[in-house]
Amino acid sequence: MILKANGLDFACDEAGSGDDVALCLHGFPESRFSWRYQLPVLAQAGWRAVAPDLRGYGQSSRPTGKAAYHIDHLVADVAAMFEALGARRKLLIAHDWGAVIAWTAAMRRAVPLDGLIVMNVPHPTVFGDLIKHYRPQQLKSWYVAFFQIPWLPEFLLRQNRAEGIAKAFLNMAVDKGQFPPDVLEVYRQNALIPGALTAMINYYRANLKILDEVSPPIEIPTLMLWGEEDKALDIKLTEGYGPHVKDFTLKRFPQVSHWVQQEAPDAVNAAMLVWMRAKGLMAG
Repeated sequence: MILKANGLDFACDEAGSGDDVALCLHGFPESRFSWRYQLPVLAQAGWRAVAPDLRGYGQSSRPTGKAAYHIDHLVADVAAMFEALGARRKLLIAHDWGAVIAWTAAMRRAVPLDGLIVMNVPHPTVFGDLIKHYRPQQLKSWYVAFFQIPWLPEFLLRQNRAEGIAKAFLNMAVDKGQFPPDVLEVYRQNALIPGALTAMINYYRANLKILDEVSPPIEIPTLMLWGEEDKALDIKLTEGYGPHVKDFTLKRFPQVSHWVQQEAPDAVNAAMLVWMRAKGLMAG
């Protein structure tokens, strides 16, 4: 499906129907394909589950220029997609960069959400507070500084049919069997689309300032799912949510990496359903 929203075309996978919409936002360097295990389960729970390629990714529109990837535009995409889908109830589910967008949308109250599920990315304020003084996280975030360099990151990631993209999954994964060659090929091919890598990395280049954003506490029910073996984000980033989220639930997954919903889909899906039942978020 191609969804027209905010002046762009978004290529989407979907399951289910109706006006209770669960919008699933992927991260870097992923695509809508990363939600392949969640869409059917969400549909069975009564939701119309929709996973778009975010702007710049895959088969979606690819605006040029760093400024096109500023968080303001990314949040506006989310609001416009819910509107284009005719959503009545709205559940936002997100991982990695998608979770940055989702946190920001919830913080700004850009969309009247019924629930928020984020995976392996912290609330921006929690991250901003920790990275100021916590050396282990400063070291883990080295790649953010590297991505600020013009053209070189794209050049290196593109080599050998985007071998660097494949290694991003394999080097971080605990259960590498969840990323066989055919799965990695999907991400390689997306990265090799002309202009795609620059668009993907522009998320990092356009949004260095968002950690300074101040907002009132998030009031909607919020579930954080976290693979404990995340090499990029320290486990301490799951702590200290009281001042920022009023209704916060944390579920940690031992021996699971940053790629939590792809590496441990059954456990992730089960945790989502338990929480959704508890919060009155089974749709239909």
